Amino acid sequence: MKVLGMISGTSHDGIDVAVVDFEPVGSVLEGRVGHTASTPYPAGLRSRLIAALPPARTTLAEVCELDTLIGQCFAEAAAAAIEAGGPVDLVVSHGQTVYHWVEGAHALGTLQIGQPAWIAERTGAPVLSDVRIRDITAGGHGAPLVSVLDGLLLGAHDGGAAALNLGGIANMTVVRGDSLLYAYDIGPANALIDAVVTGRGLNARGFDEDGRIAASGRVAEGLLEVLLDEPYYRLPAPKSTGKELFHPEYVETALAKAGLRLGDAAEAAAGTGTIGDADLVATLTELTVRTVTQDVLAAGVSALVVSGGGCRNPVIMDGLRAALPGVRVAPSDDYGAPADDKEAIAFALIGWLTAHGLPGTVPGGTGAHAARILGTLTPGAGPLVLPAPAAEPPRSLVLTR
Repeated sequence: MKVLGMISGTSHDGIDVAVVDFEPVGSVLEGRVGHTASTPYPAGLRSRLIAALPPARTTLAEVCELDTLIGQCFAEAAAAAIEAGGPVDLVVSHGQTVYHWVEGAHALGTLQIGQPAWIAERTGAPVLSDVRIRDITAGGHGAPLVSVLDGLLLGAHDGGAAALNLGGIANMTVVRGDSLLYAYDIGPANALIDAVVTGRGLNARGFDEDGRIAASGRVAEGLLEVLLDEPYYRLPAPKSTGKELFHPEYVETALAKAGLRLGDAAEAAAGTGTIGDADLVATLTELTVRTVTQDVLAAGVSALVVSGGGCRNPVIMDGLRAALPGVRVAPSDDYGAPADDKEAIAFALIGWLTAHGLPGTVPGGTGAHAARILGTLTPGAGPLVLPAPAAEPPRSLVLTR
């Protein structure tokens, strides 16, 4: 079964797609990864999206328009993937998260926009969407859903392994054979870095490309201490978070608590209670390294398998390797899942599981009281035809190109 997975993550920078052809062979699910791509949002649309995100106020009219415009972008990205990689049996669209409602360490709701009917109309293929909410109704956090892929991919790893995704938010799945799996959101990976880079106009692409800005700065230890005092880090897993907490105003509040204000490099060097842009980015980058390192050490694993945009940042990766000398730190590419495409592959897998009547979650991965079949189906151009239900779920996943 050929499935197209699609997602725009918490960096809000564009749409990642991956076409995976799945075939069960005994207890093993084999997936051949075909066409992959990343399509940036148009600059104007990305600006509108960011402007509408919490804690900003918005209107239902703006939400409606963004739902349509993002849906149309997903439809074009899907059509391009199908043109490049051939017809698919199912499209899975995660859409764009705009709000994740968490109170008292419990997820109560989640909202992803990007109307799937535009994809079905454009491609003629059935579309699975709204994949997080069913897990939340079962008491889970609806995140990180990639944990179902991590469990199948890394379950046989000796000494236990952790899968780390460094998107806007850092999430981690810890796997020890088929007897233990737990997952949760650690905290910000790129979210705060991107907010500063974008807000200060430090890079037209909106992120610290190759970690150059962080590498040119120095960590402000007083500010880092304030940032590390965030109560979220002390909550037990399972837990989830997002840009509802880690947003530009969060940085401004932390600066005020540290008695600092943003200034140019000369003012910062003069010790006038200011911090330069490069030092701020370096400090936020070190925040990611410290919070991830703490949790990896607590997990006691022998391997850390990294994916997401942050794994292309050498300052983060070098920092992790230096802080974790007894842990093999490697990109997920080494395990058959291209680091830039892993989440899109994960949603393709969730689509295959749903189509075969199988749960797309692991309770330990999201905190739900039971696994659930995920998503809502939008028919394509013809009758909605699903495969026969699978008798047993796969025990492992092997990905190839």
